[in-house]
Amino acid sequence: MANCIVNYGFSSFILFVWMAINIFLFVWFYFFYDLGPQFFYTRHILGSALAWARAPAAVLNFNCMLILLPVCRNLLSLLRGSFVRCSRTMRKQLDKNLTFHKLVAYMIGLMTAVHTIAHLFNLERYNNSRQGVYDELSTALSDLADTENTTYLNPIRITNLIPTYFGFTSIAGLTGVVITLALILIITSSMEVIRRSYFEVFWYTHHLFIIFFAGLVFHGAGRIVRSQQRTNPPHNTTFCKDRPDDWGEIPECPIPQFAGGFPQTWMWVIGPMVIYICERLVRFVRYMQSVRYKKIVMRPSKVLELQLIKNGFKMEVGQYVFVNCPAISQLEWHPFTMTSAPEEDFFSIHIRSAGDWTDKLIDIMKKVPEGAEGPKLGVDGPFGTASEDVFDYEVSMLIGAGIGVTPFASILKSIWYKFKDSDPKLRTRKIYFYWLCRETHAFEWFADLLQVLEKEMEERGMGDFLTYKLYLTGWDQSHATHVMVHFDKDTDVVTGLKQKTHYGRPIWDKEFEQVRKENPTSIVGTFLCGPEALGKVLEKKCAKYSDVDPRKTRFYFNKENF
Repeated sequence: MANCIVNYGFSSFILFVWMAINIFLFVWFYFFYDLGPQFFYTRHILGSALAWARAPAAVLNFNCMLILLPVCRNLLSLLRGSFVRCSRTMRKQLDKNLTFHKLVAYMIGLMTAVHTIAHLFNLERYNNSRQGVYDELSTALSDLADTENTTYLNPIRITNLIPTYFGFTSIAGLTGVVITLALILIITSSMEVIRRSYFEVFWYTHHLFIIFFAGLVFHGAGRIVRSQQRTNPPHNTTFCKDRPDDWGEIPECPIPQFAGGFPQTWMWVIGPMVIYICERLVRFVRYMQSVRYKKIVMRPSKVLELQLIKNGFKMEVGQYVFVNCPAISQLEWHPFTMTSAPEEDFFSIHIRSAGDWTDKLIDIMKKVPEGAEGPKLGVDGPFGTASEDVFDYEVSMLIGAGIGVTPFASILKSIWYKFKDSDPKLRTRKIYFYWLCRETHAFEWFADLLQVLEKEMEERGMGDFLTYKLYLTGWDQSHATHVMVHFDKDTDVVTGLKQKTHYGRPIWDKEFEQVRKENPTSIVGTFLCGPEALGKVLEKKCAKYSDVDPRKTRFYFNKENF
């Protein structure tokens, strides 16, 4: 339990507060509409569906206010920089922005379903009341209207109206249909299988959020849910509800008057919308800034390295940028972790073939003559990630899978520069580096850096500073035979490093136990850039091997999120 509190306590607290606010809003507005005397006549027509429609609307307002904030990358980077002197626990929450974004989206989807279904029942009840299907009071309430037709209760003003016609012609109905369809497309296209295999579909449909918010702002302008207004003399519902024929005839029962509620959704979302518009303006300004090529290199395993220069560009280790290539698409932006160190006079990214967009970019770069400028690129960033905090720990475990090694390339390069310059601010005293790859060629572009680091550490008598283990998770019989023949060589046959390549996957219990044994009093930062499944395994190991005693070894899990 103590380990869980250390690793998940603050995140759980934030989720608890968020859920508590959702529950409070739902319950509060449910009873407001279910018990409020101003809705007595409205409830007589609609029944409990009134409260079931309005309570989710309040929850929707709250979550629509939140949904844009986790994707304001510049805002999060600004906050992350403000939390430099705060605890690492606070900064870790900002690294879970996309997880929170998804949770809020799920809540919006659920509340939209409840809200829509309840209003479908309301529409049927309104229509039936207008046709005189129910009791005398419901019919009388539906017939109410003054000469200007402003104080009615039933928004369906025409007899024999098809309910669907009202749904597609009224402001509330039409905007409701539009934003619901937009939300369905946004959520369905965000599923993992579509996002991974058809990123363009995900990217374009996600921008339907513009239509969603535009419809949301105008949705309440229809004012179809109406409440009873005060009259002089007051209308006594307890006495008058059974005497609709006496309304307007006796002092106790003046004709009841009704009005729709003032639209409030815009007040919830206007702030985040302004922040997001400013965010997009900042991105546009960055897009317009010139990006120059220093070098274009094709690495093994169809990995493209771009070394770029941009005026005023400053980065930290492990950060990432969004890249746009107008020659491929004007709208698509894709995130890539930078592999260069802050000490270098350029920034570099490594791009692996992983879809249509990356394939097209690699094909374009292959055709660029040596030394020539490549196609125009837009670069937005840099943006902070969990890997920025690597130097805040005395001991760090860096775990990369495939191209997920990129943030650690930046970290290891920066370490090399810090040792070279004898940086006194470097507090890190031990790094464990793990890299998992499926094929041998993937190691080639990164092995050079490890060889330089290996040599540097030996010359400085710090061979124990960096412990690295490379794992090959896929091989064939010919490769196995080749390894057996050259088993006695001093260097590895795959990488040329002194550290031999391991075959298969790491036994994480063994690795964590070893790290804990070698660092009995340290806080160990565990950093992953890799698949979600591996992240779940490592997160559990961090909790399992963290000691309850704060004076002993504790593991803090950090994962890259894009």
